Amino acid sequence: MTKNNFCDSACSSNENSAVAKSTKKNLDIDFLYLDLNICERCISTDETLKQALALLSSLFDTLGYRVKLNSINITSKELAKKHRFLSSPTIRVNGVDICDEVKESYCKDCYDLCNDSVDCRVFVYEGVGYEQPPVAMIADGILKAIYSPACGQNPKEKPYALPENLSKFFAGAKNSAGCDSEEADNGYSCCSGTKNDNPADNPATSNPCRGNNKEKFPAQTRARK
Repeated sequence: MTKNNFCDSACSSNENSAVAKSTKKNLDIDFLYLDLNICERCISTDETLKQALALLSSLFDTLGYRVKLNSINITSKELAKKHRFLSSPTIRVNGVDICDEVKESYCKDCYDLCNDSVDCRVFVYEGVGYEQPPVAMIADGILKAIYSPACGQNPKEKPYALPENLSKFFAGAKNSAGCDSEEADNGYSCCSGTKNDNPADNPATSNPCRGNNKEKFPAQTRARK
């Protein structure tokens, strides 16, 4: 190969690389949850989601996807309404829930957080319900969002009303922590007295009230009839 040919080849390779970088497609994955200190469903779903993303990382690179994981701690009614939150925990890919429907069962951990009967999400995969979604279910949901974006429904396309289940949770958590109702509903932390403007940057692990209860309330779950 002559010097000029080599330069042409190298320049072409660099140009192709630049084009490839500029044409990367975005894949936004939202993980919405109530608690990552006590609620085992939220904790285990967070771990399983990260396992699924690690498993699919080489595929994302091959297909030219830039993945962004947004972990969003829903700490108030206002945040629930802002994110059109229906059930905890929730995984969305480009705004679409990986679950076709909302199924829930009683969550002892969230009862310990709010001192009221609260249900958390049950993930149904191939006809079986799981409190912790299998890695295969999450991977399957992500791939469906990539290859069949029309499948599933974007929650923004439906009228939203705060589920009574979540309303009970926020009211109970507020009362348990001694929060002022207006402050709690506007995203203030009951423990620190500061406002959580960006819940993704201030996860539940920074909440000392919840963290101190970890050993006091071991995880227990049962299905609600």
